[in-house]
Amino acid sequence: MTGEDAETLLIRIRAAMPALRPSERRIAEEFTGEPAAAANLSIAELAARCQTSTTSVVRFYRRMGYSHYRDFRIDLTRAVAREELATASLPEVSGDIDRNDSLAGIVSKVAMNETLSIADTARYLDMDALGRAVELLLGARRIDTFGVGASALVGLDLQQKLSRIGRTAINWHDSHSAWTSAATLGPGCVAVAVSHTGATVDTVEFLAIARKPGAATIAITNFGDSPLARAADVTLTTAARETRFRSGALGSRIAQLMVVDCLFTGVAQASYDASMEALRNTYAVVHDRRVTRE
Repeated sequence: MTGEDAETLLIRIRAAMPALRPSERRIAEEFTGEPAAAANLSIAELAARCQTSTTSVVRFYRRMGYSHYRDFRIDLTRAVAREELATASLPEVSGDIDRNDSLAGIVSKVAMNETLSIADTARYLDMDALGRAVELLLGARRIDTFGVGASALVGLDLQQKLSRIGRTAINWHDSHSAWTSAATLGPGCVAVAVSHTGATVDTVEFLAIARKPGAATIAITNFGDSPLARAADVTLTTAARETRFRSGALGSRIAQLMVVDCLFTGVAQASYDASMEALRNTYAVVHDRRVTRE
């Protein structure tokens, strides 16, 4: 494995979790929950703690791309060190939010979760996929965005940003409107869908419908091997961390918004003069409507 593989090991474990067998998922949860402690366990100790067999442990680390458990443990230790360095400036906290946390503790844990979600996404984001997505949006005559729940806010944010630089972008708030609009798309149009799990039925259907008449499709999701990713021409993968509180809607939302900002900035930069003029004009319109003091 390469140094880059070591740095993204924990990210790849989290991304693989939905597709793992129950026994392998328990192993993955052990490594992502307390990675520093888990890295010191032997295969037999890990199997006993996860109530599974040593064969399952071997199958798990091979699934992660390792031939030897020793190499897996070394890279896991490196990944933990990288995370500690990335959060060195934050207050020292551990574990998920629990009932005994103070407000200060909650702030620290939320900050840690979101900081790592952004840092991991920046490290894991596929630059080639991002470039292809930017090209699709640049050439689009119309862009439709859609998401459900917290992801709907992310789709709305992308639509508003693109509209500010003169792109024809529409965000849909309910499934039936999104589906009927998707059916009218065609070549030269782009459908962008946002879902943390990549398994939200309404969102997957939105892309599937848009694809039939020839629209290009872009997915923003945390799991590259998901139904939404399989329905997309281009997948932009986040590396967010779930918590028990609002699972999938804390770190995931901030990671999705980061991807949206990168996508928007790429489009704006590629059409720099026109985008800057549009931003100046839209800013002036809003600024002129502010109440001034006498």
